[in-house]
Amino acid sequence: MIAVAESCTGGGVGEAITRVAGSSQWFERGFIAYTNHAKQDMLKVSAATLLAHGAVSEQTAREMALGALAASRADVSLSLTGIAGPGGATPGKPVGTVCFAWARRAGENQTETRHFSGDRAAIRRQAVEHVLRGILLFLK
Repeated sequence: MIAVAESCTGGGVGEAITRVAGSSQWFERGFIAYTNHAKQDMLKVSAATLLAHGAVSEQTAREMALGALAASRADVSLSLTGIAGPGGATPGKPVGTVCFAWARRAGENQTETRHFSGDRAAIRRQAVEHVLRGILLFLK
């Protein structure tokens, strides 16, 4: 079973997963944690992590993935948090920056940051595709 924790895609990963007939056999639940408060409340992302690294960071993505595992019955999780634009860029984090994490209940986890181009819709679509390809590689 898999759980997902999304920020910048606002449910796009869950939507892509549930487009597949029979996904209820392996999709346990999804969290849309768009604000820092939601990340802290639902996924137990620490205030210290958000203060030190920001919402768009591999550290936050990791805590989101681990929080999704803790708040679910899933065996694996994925998360993503980023800046889809058109605004929101900060120094060192331009529009299109998306941080990803994949985690197993057994303890293994992996993070990655990617930079996508295009408008808001294109960035979100690329992020959804990347996180889903990433979980397939993570599970191998």
